[in-house]
Amino acid sequence: MTYTIKVKLIHEDALLPNRAYEGDAGYDLFSVEDKVIKAGEAALIQTGIQLELPKWTEAQIRPRSGLALNHSITVLNSPGTIDEGYRGEIKIILINHGKRDFVIKKKMKIAQMVIAPIAKVNLIEVDELTSSERGMGGFGSSGITIV
Repeated sequence: MTYTIKVKLIHEDALLPNRAYEGDAGYDLFSVEDKVIKAGEAALIQTGIQLELPKWTEAQIRPRSGLALNHSITVLNSPGTIDEGYRGEIKIILINHGKRDFVIKKKMKIAQMVIAPIAKVNLIEVDELTSSERGMGGFGSSGITIV
C-alpha cells in the first residue's frame, strides 16, 4: 500500500525524512540542533518537522542500529508512537547508555521512522477466554534453546 504523508519543515535546518536504500522500512530523521547527551542521561532532540499522517496509521520512532552499537545511543521509549492526529513538532527522546558524553550535530541522523497501519478492533468484555496450548505461560515459558 502507498500512503501520502504531508511533511512541514518548520526549522531552517530541517531535512525531509528519507530512506537510505530502496526498500528500507525506516525513514531517517535528522536533528536540527547541536546538543550533548551526557553519559547515562536522556535528551529531547528536535527534528524541525511536523507530519500529517493518513487515517488509521501511526509513525513508529525507532533507534538507529549504528548509533546503538557504536555509541550506546538509543530511543528511550522505543518504539515511540506518533498518532495520526498529532500535528506538533516531531521530537526524539534519546538516551546515552554509554560511558562517554555523545555529541549530536545539526543534520545528523538520530532515529528512524516507520509508518504502520493501525488495526480497527472491537474490545468486548467476557467472563471466560478460550484455552490455548500456551495458556498462562509468560516470561521464559518456552525455555532456553541452545543450538
